[in-house]
Amino acid sequence: MTDLLTSIQAALGLPRTPIPFTSSGALPSAFAVTDLACASMAAAGQAISELLHQQTGRLPPLEVDRRLASFWFATSLRPIGWSVPPLWDKIAGDYETHDGWIRLHTNAPHHRSAAEQVLGHCFDRSAMAAKVARWAKSDLEHAVVEAGGCAAEMRSWQQWLAHPQGLAVNAEPLIHFTTNDGGASTTWQGSVAQPLTGLKVLDLTRVLAGPIASRFLAGMGADVLRIDPPHWSEPGVVPEVTLGKRCARLDLHDATDRAVFETLLKDADILLHGYRADALERLGYGTAERQRLTPGLIDVCLNAYGWSGPWQNRRGFDSLVQMSSGIAEAGMGWKQADKPMPLPVQALDHATGYLMAASAIRLLAERLRCGRGGSARLSLARTAKVLIEHGAGTDEPLRAENQDDQGLLIEQTPWGPAHRLHAPLKITGTPLQWVLPATELGSHRAQWW
Repeated sequence: MTDLLTSIQAALGLPRTPIPFTSSGALPSAFAVTDLACASMAAAGQAISELLHQQTGRLPPLEVDRRLASFWFATSLRPIGWSVPPLWDKIAGDYETHDGWIRLHTNAPHHRSAAEQVLGHCFDRSAMAAKVARWAKSDLEHAVVEAGGCAAEMRSWQQWLAHPQGLAVNAEPLIHFTTNDGGASTTWQGSVAQPLTGLKVLDLTRVLAGPIASRFLAGMGADVLRIDPPHWSEPGVVPEVTLGKRCARLDLHDATDRAVFETLLKDADILLHGYRADALERLGYGTAERQRLTPGLIDVCLNAYGWSGPWQNRRGFDSLVQMSSGIAEAGMGWKQADKPMPLPVQALDHATGYLMAASAIRLLAERLRCGRGGSARLSLARTAKVLIEHGAGTDEPLRAENQDDQGLLIEQTPWGPAHRLHAPLKITGTPLQWVLPATELGSHRAQWW
């Protein structure tokens, strides 16, 4: 745990201060998933603590509960009398080709359409399996990606280390920070209880890392406005990740909506986006244009496979990066299974989300000091390297020091009441607390409060 935490602290420019972790045990996995959960949450908490130290002279202590951190890396919500829709499309998943395994990601309708453009229409997994079995894994991965879909063949860590994209992303820093000369307000409007009060966060992210980041920022008092395209839906994760936010829709191909978006961006303090590296540029909102519209903007960017190399513009998700980078192959060996074995939770997404939040807070602290904006770039594949190189976890089961640690916080959501688990991160005097319950996408107007 110490090595993992100090690596993350170094990447964020945080003091290498020990942070206590309460309770014990870990999620069963080939890798130290619970350690990653605790370290990434601790880093976000430490970024807040250091911000408070800078603004008030007081450095509040913090701690992370290992058991609760593990739960939050799966889901923090326990519905009462209703169910969250399935996370996966019916034909999404791992399939055996004639020379190995491949994963197809078909949750979005256009991604499923791309896969079926290559393989033909399939009503169920058995029909899809029969079609996939005729292919070589590399050929199928290439064909689906070329069609605009999402797929990843299973590689080992050694194969990933030798792959052109693996070589590229593994040479990148965990977090790439840059600063710009744009001027911005240097007045802190927050408080010890809500350090990010007064900050406007424009959230353009979707499943799953970016929404985790903005959920954390909302829990620290920020005004988070999430923007989705007109018809986007992700019902399996919305109740989990919209906590504390307002959610609106805009079509950035429509002139009227673009004008609304630009008005929002001009007033934003922080922009979170998880588009592929070239996507905002193609929409006319590249780095230079964002800085022109919003001098002093804090710009936090995420992609799947990194910011250099042949795959920097490739579509990707946590489950695909696990296949590409050797995580699923290592899990297969660890479990002595006959098929890929991913992590027990989407740990790359969750951990990268907390690192995005920590990056935004570190850039905010710099802006308050110097009046300069800045940017941070992160990727799921680079987070994977940190997890893999940290090594194996423990098989010790999760145990609570306090049997009431799950809590019974009632949240009234649009789908019905639910229990929300207590937050794993505790900062003395600065509780994670959300004013707004989770909500449907598109349920608010595209405007700041």
